[in-house]
Amino acid sequence: MKQHIKHHSITVAVVLGVLAIGAGAFVYSGIYNIGADDHHTKPVFAVMQTLRENSIHARSRNIVVPDLDDPQLILKGAGQYAAMCTQCHLRPGVENSEQREGMYPLPPNLSKARVAPQEAFWIIKHGIKMSGMPAWGVNHDDPTIWSMVAFLQKLPDMTSAQYKDMVARAPADHDMDMDMGEKGGHSHGGAADEDAHGAADMPGMQMPAKPESGHSHAAAAADGHDHEHAEAAPAVAAPLSMEGMKAQAVPAAEAVAQAFHTALHSGDRTAVLALLAPDVSISEGGQVQSREAYASGHLSEDIAFLKDAKITLVSLGSMPMGDTAMVGSVSDIQTTIKGKPATLRSTELLNLKKDGKDWKIVSIQWQSTPVSGA
Repeated sequence: MKQHIKHHSITVAVVLGVLAIGAGAFVYSGIYNIGADDHHTKPVFAVMQTLRENSIHARSRNIVVPDLDDPQLILKGAGQYAAMCTQCHLRPGVENSEQREGMYPLPPNLSKARVAPQEAFWIIKHGIKMSGMPAWGVNHDDPTIWSMVAFLQKLPDMTSAQYKDMVARAPADHDMDMDMGEKGGHSHGGAADEDAHGAADMPGMQMPAKPESGHSHAAAAADGHDHEHAEAAPAVAAPLSMEGMKAQAVPAAEAVAQAFHTALHSGDRTAVLALLAPDVSISEGGQVQSREAYASGHLSEDIAFLKDAKITLVSLGSMPMGDTAMVGSVSDIQTTIKGKPATLRSTELLNLKKDGKDWKIVSIQWQSTPVSGA
């Protein structure tokens, strides 16, 4: 028995030795073609794919996912994705890129494939060996990476126009504007600028059925309150874009937007606040207010300003984004500012989220400019 075990051990040792020598000879000989255009055999590719998928799953399964439906988080992620990811992972309406075409393994087209949030976060943060996928966590914090994950959950449902619109409205990110020579920083130029090109222009939308309802936050003075945006609109990076909006694309969301307009115009504070989500953000002229701040101050000014104004809705449209939606409107507001008649062209962009069967407004963006010659 002992002799048999001894012979068996010697055999195993010899086999292992031969395999080690063979592996060493294979590695040092240069026989293996490391070129990306010489693909693995199907069995080798299957083994590597299984290894990769199981490794990512094991390391990401306990990651706690934050709220990914925050519109501002998604907007930030749109800018990050446009700057960092489109050359490899594409965008809606683009089937391939010069860089991606020569990569092996081929990166997934994330405008068509949705990755689980935990796995997407882990991959973006840590990267994947020998795949061309960098570890963005080296120079990006977790909230920034989560913004990309949030955007990726929406991306497969977007049209090219919706994607361009969101990239155009994405906030500036100073972390992404570092000089390339410092800490390996990345600029929002290049792909991001290309994605956003032309998206800031506001094409006409189909006319809604009710042309005399609606409100867009006015830049004017009322009842002794001096709105700083009275006679000249504040400087903004780009006008709010209505690209991709279509009348009645999301009828229920548009109905909430019109109810919001009506409540403001009629001075119904209770109805206005009932339509706002608890964590709503209200942005105008570079300033962002919470629900509480708006309710305690600016809401009363808006109601007073709109009380005697004539509001003509120029256009109203919406676009679906899963369980969220965007509603955009353009209105002309005829009013009196400091005793003089004035007309303002007001643009409003609402983000809404489903709350059970209802829609709640989770963010508001307002811009207004005087209408010349009015």
